[in-house]
Amino acid sequence: MSLPSADRELDRKQATLAVAPFLVLGLGNLALLLGWGLKPLWAFLILPPILFISVLGWIAFRTGFVRDQGQS
Repeated sequence: MSLPSADRELDRKQATLAVAPFLVLGLGNLALLLGWGLKPLWAFLILPPILFISVLGWIAFRTGFVRDQGQS
């Protein structure tokens, strides 16, 4: 069963709003590490896991996996 485009748009927006704080915290952590003088190569090794988990969370929220977890 496919959702109408308005519902898909709403799900994307809700997913973005749910994941955005975690992405901002991760990027803020990265900026803090760079500000403390950590070499940029080491600091940017943290970037791929931050982005991966954010995208994974966005997909989970968008597809409804998170909402349907406790339902049979």
